[in-house]
Amino acid sequence: MSTPTPSTQEQKENKALLVALSVVVIASIVLAIIGFVFLNKPADIIEGQADATSVRISGKLPGRVMDIYVSEGDMVRAGDTLVHIHSSLAEAKLMQAEGMETVARTQDRKVDAGTRIQIINSARNLVTQAEAAVTIARKTYDRLQNLYDEGVVSEQKRDEAKAAYDAAVAGHNAAKSQLELAIAGAQKEDKESAAAMVNVAKGGVAEVQSVLEDQYLLAPCDGQIDQIYPEVSELVMLGAPIMSLLKTQDKWVTFNVREDLLKDMPLGGEIEVMIPALDKKKVKAKIYYSRDLGSYATWQATKATGQWDSKTFEIKARPLEDLPELRPGMTVVYFK
Repeated sequence: MSTPTPSTQEQKENKALLVALSVVVIASIVLAIIGFVFLNKPADIIEGQADATSVRISGKLPGRVMDIYVSEGDMVRAGDTLVHIHSSLAEAKLMQAEGMETVARTQDRKVDAGTRIQIINSARNLVTQAEAAVTIARKTYDRLQNLYDEGVVSEQKRDEAKAAYDAAVAGHNAAKSQLELAIAGAQKEDKESAAAMVNVAKGGVAEVQSVLEDQYLLAPCDGQIDQIYPEVSELVMLGAPIMSLLKTQDKWVTFNVREDLLKDMPLGGEIEVMIPALDKKKVKAKIYYSRDLGSYATWQATKATGQWDSKTFEIKARPLEDLPELRPGMTVVYFK
C-alpha cells in the first residue's frame, strides 16, 4: 500500500480550507440577507428635556435683607411672605413726605377758612374811624367855605380844608376795600393753588409708600422655591433678584428636531414620550410650540450627494397628565 506524498497532502488541506472559508462567506451573506429582510429598522430617537416656568422675585426697594422666611425647595402658595427688606432711607423719605403733606393740608385749611375774625373786626374799626374822619373833614370844609364866601378867610385856608376832606374820603374808601377783602377771604386762584399743593404732597407720600410696599415680598403664584441668591444682612439693589420661584404646575418638554422629522411632530398634535428617570414612564404630550432656531442650528448637507440643508426647530409639548415628580432638566425621549 502506497503512502500520499507531501504535495498531495498539502493540496488536500488547502482545498479543505477553501471549502470552510466558502461556507463561512456564504453563511454570512445568508445571515445579512435574512437580517435585512426580516429585522425591523431601529426607531429614530429624539431626546429632549423637561422644563418649567421660573419667576424671579425682585422688588423696587433697595435695602438690607432682614429676614428670609423660606428655604430652597419649600412649596409656597400665592400671597405667602417670602422676604423682608429694610431701608432706613426710604422710611426717612416717608416721614419727610408725610410732613410736607401735613403742611400743605394746614395751608389749604387756612385758605378755606378765610380771614380770621380779629382781622375782619380790625378792618371794620378802621372803616368806622375813616367815616368819622370824613364827617369831621366835611364839617370843617363846609364852615371854611361859608367863611370864605363872607370874605373872612382866605382862599388858601378853604383849599386846605377841601384837600383834607378829599383825603378823608380816600382813606374811607381804602378802609372799606380792606374790609371787603378781609370778609371775602382768599382769592379763587389761591384756593386752587393750595388744593393743588395738597395733591402734590399726597402724591409724594403715595410714591414712597409704593416703594415701601416691597419691603415684604410676596409669592406671586403657587410654586416651589428654586434658588435664593442673597443671605440675611446683605444689601440688595433696586430690582435685584432675591430668589426664583418654580411654577410646578406649568411644565413642558423641549425637543430640538431636524426639519425633515417635523411631519411626525405637527403643531397641535399628540406624541407619546418616555421619561427614563421616572422608571421609563410613558405619557402623552400635546405639541403647542414650534420655532426655527435660526441659521446657526442648520444641518449642513454634502451637495454632491443630492441632499439639502435642514434647519433645526425647537418643539415644545405639555404633558396631558399631572406629573408632580417630573423635574426640570430630566431627560425625555420620543421614539419616532
